[in-house]
Amino acid sequence: MNKKKHSPIDVVELTRALIRQPSITPLDSGCQEIITDILEGLGFSIEPMRFGKVDNLWARHGDVEPVLCFAGHTDVVPPGPLEGWTVDPFAAEICDGRLVARGAADMKSGLAAMLTACGRFIGAYPNHAGSIAFLITSDEEGEAKDGTYKVMNTLAKRNDHIDWCVLGEPSSTKQLGDTIRIGRRGSLTGLMTLHGVQGHVAYPAEARNPVHDLAKFISAINHEPLDKGNSNFPPTSFQMVNVHSDAGAPNVIPGELNCRFNFRYSTQWTQKTLSAHVEELASKLGIDCNIAWRNAGDPFLTREGRLSEAVRRAINERTGLDTELSTSGGTSDGRFIAPHGVDVVEVGPINKTIHKTNEEILVEDIPLLTDIYYRIVELLLVEDE
Repeated sequence: MNKKKHSPIDVVELTRALIRQPSITPLDSGCQEIITDILEGLGFSIEPMRFGKVDNLWARHGDVEPVLCFAGHTDVVPPGPLEGWTVDPFAAEICDGRLVARGAADMKSGLAAMLTACGRFIGAYPNHAGSIAFLITSDEEGEAKDGTYKVMNTLAKRNDHIDWCVLGEPSSTKQLGDTIRIGRRGSLTGLMTLHGVQGHVAYPAEARNPVHDLAKFISAINHEPLDKGNSNFPPTSFQMVNVHSDAGAPNVIPGELNCRFNFRYSTQWTQKTLSAHVEELASKLGIDCNIAWRNAGDPFLTREGRLSEAVRRAINERTGLDTELSTSGGTSDGRFIAPHGVDVVEVGPINKTIHKTNEEILVEDIPLLTDIYYRIVELLLVEDE
């Protein structure tokens, strides 16, 4: 491994440098070049993995087990209307102690904190136990087909195993470290086409209105909870997100309706059982329809163990907080990592402003997050800890 000499990393300035790369998904825009330079300087072996138009990076320090992997993404969502911002979203400006920018919380501060923490750790423990790895992608906010999913499959084919994974996603709610995610619900989307019979609105008996059929379907789905959840997951939720039907004139009953809905589902269901339940319900209602299913990820859960214990202890020692264990929120790349037998915990900044205009992070939280990550590595890879 080539080891360059690096001066200590300024984690706030590194965060700002990453933000100034306008890496709107699936673009990386040079972020991984910055990350690679730092990791090479720390003695990591570097393996770029490009799939399609997506840049990915696998890096490793050490060649023995156990393997602690830091994972994250360099891509960000579009900034939205610029007039809604008080600053240039990619200028990385600091205003009243807050770094306001796209990616400030989701998740370039997390990436910078991981890199800085590992740099400090390797400096303090050059002969540490186990190995440290980084899995970085630019395809998390978009389709997520050519990112972590393919990297994990590549690693699996050559028996490169990860024991523990820390994802830098913004998990906190009101105070840094108050919440960590030990799992995520599954996400199942249905693209439904309802077939009716077009006709004149004055003669409804001669037609069949698919809009009315959809109303029956929604009412039936919402009539009773799909489940009550369990000790680790909230109840499964259903949301209609898009409806379109237009016969082209105000006096015509449409003959077809297209809609899209989404379930965030707990471990009470699988993709197969949930989709079968919905199709059976539609059939019982006499609705003529077909549904195309898209499963963005199955639910996963990391049980109590060394990783979750280390994360909770690190947060408590650095902040005094007893962190809450949660499985709420949207999906993350943890859904691609956990199925490979990896314990996954997400710990990162406050998520209140992510994907919004004027996304922000308290500047003081960035070095604090670095300290938390550093302590996690220390607890897992220093034998007498």
